Amino acid sequence: MLGLTAHMTRPITIGTQMVCDDNSGAKIVGVIGVKRAMSRHNRVPYAGIGDIVMVSVKKGKPDMIKKKELALIIRQKKEFRRGKERVSFEDNACVIVDDKNLPKGTEIKGCATREISERYPKVVAIASAVV
Repeated sequence: MLGLTAHMTRPITIGTQMVCDDNSGAKIVGVIGVKRAMSRHNRVPYAGIGDIVMVSVKKGKPDMIKKKELALIIRQKKEFRRGKERVSFEDNACVIVDDKNLPKGTEIKGCATREISERYPKVVAIASAVV
């Protein structure tokens, strides 16, 4: 797996609700687990940009509500370092993906970060902007 080019802080934990920024049918999702979490016993797992999380759909199409899905985090509110500058966004956002890390939607409404472009090129290809 390719490494990220920036020093990534990981502010998203279990219980965090965030915007689903694609057109898969989900609007608001809540994090219920983190895949490949490097954690300690009794410590809450955490995730950041470029991590895959297990989410439960809170708002969206009626057939998607209460479904468990995998999601890739594309934006976070907490600032992170990219070289000597610091980058932050207005909201936490994710994209619903399948088991092979391919997006289920056909477009991403907002922007995606440059750090996920090497690891997930198919996700960045459908994004409207890359920051």
